[in-house]
Amino acid sequence: MKHRILVVEDDAAVLEVLQLMLSEKFDVIVATNGKEGVRLYESLKPDLVLMDIVMPEMDGVQATREILKKDPNAKILAITAYASHRGHEMLEAGALEIIEKPFTKKQLIETIEKHLES
Repeated sequence: MKHRILVVEDDAAVLEVLQLMLSEKFDVIVATNGKEGVRLYESLKPDLVLMDIVMPEMDGVQATREILKKDPNAKILAITAYASHRGHEMLEAGALEIIEKPFTKKQLIETIEKHLES
């Protein structure tokens, strides 16, 4: 059975690329803002979350806190082009690691698999 990954990303083009990169190996669910991400996490209990930081309605930092409040064992990885500015906020909120854009498919999958195995 494939692991279920929730991708929370507001940029449609980035979301499409992530789905293409991940869909052959994982069952991919998508949310376009933090609020929707929290709701989908609660109902679908994915194995791992890829969380963008800068989003409308609820940013990735707040969404990460909300998910971890409900499930302290949630595995959340931050995806951002702003690691130097906001990365520390995500780690403080409870993200396990920051994946900095741009990244390769290989880097992304290796990072996800490392956290799924731990």
